[in-house]
Amino acid sequence: MSPGIAGNAPAVAAIDWGTTRLRAWLLDGAGTVLAERRGDDGLITAREKGFSAVLEDHLAAMGASATLPVIICGMAGSRQGWLEAPYVTVPAPIGAILAGAVRIEGQRRDIRIVPGLAQREIDAPDVMRGEETQLAGADLPAKGRHLVCMPGTHSKWVAVKDGAVAGFGTWPTGELYSVLAAHSILRHSMGEQPSPVTSDNPYFRRWCERALAEDGDVTSRLFAIRAAGLLQDLKAEDAAACLSGLLIGGEIASASRRYGKSAAPIVLIASGALGTLYAEALGLAGLEIRTVDADEAVRAGLVEAARENGMIAGTGVAA
Repeated sequence: MSPGIAGNAPAVAAIDWGTTRLRAWLLDGAGTVLAERRGDDGLITAREKGFSAVLEDHLAAMGASATLPVIICGMAGSRQGWLEAPYVTVPAPIGAILAGAVRIEGQRRDIRIVPGLAQREIDAPDVMRGEETQLAGADLPAKGRHLVCMPGTHSKWVAVKDGAVAGFGTWPTGELYSVLAAHSILRHSMGEQPSPVTSDNPYFRRWCERALAEDGDVTSRLFAIRAAGLLQDLKAEDAAACLSGLLIGGEIASASRRYGKSAAPIVLIASGALGTLYAEALGLAGLEIRTVDADEAVRAGLVEAARENGMIAGTGVAA
């Protein structure tokens, strides 16, 4: 738990509730972090222990009052979660998405879950939960067209026009990396625990550039990683860098074809080592970026959602 800041009182508890992880913050009205908790009790664990019990344990550990309101994003609002927060169909204004938070009845405190987004196109169906809150906290301009990249297990690329989500796509790059590294022929080249990949690894850069130059042709290059291990003594850590560069480069090439050239810098919402890899790859693609810290974005988005729903002082009307 992070210590509270003297003189500041919590205005809201903000929760990012994923499938396997939970992040919780006590925030003041300006979004300043007063206390913080992180745990492994995501959706899977909470379904066994009970969502309310898990939440209250974290709130008690942070010293939250019994009446402090709670705003939640992520998988707690899925069909398998605490309470389904129905998807909002795009195109939709970001503010309207936040204002549609669903209230959980029968609780002693005001608890609401931000809805996810659904793209209902016949040829391009897609959904997201949690990333919409990061969008809201990314300080996107109210006017113009903007392209947002949110790396992860399932990377999201989002087209935003005049403050509304116009459409989005999912590239399961992180999941593909995990599956290929552990369950394909490439596991013999990468070892049981693939080494962390760094952006300064020349193999990462080379294979990313290869994917970009070949318009995202990834599948025809995958086996070459194994062959390089057999014929060129490619080290395990470099094989991991090859695979990461190939997949990330392929994702960027594919997304660039789908959404075209953006006049404004691409907004990269990311943190840590993964954010560094994507920043390097986007630079190799010749794309200008504006980086937003993912943790800061989700906190800012949750505060904005609380305001939109009248849970703390600001715009919005309480239900």
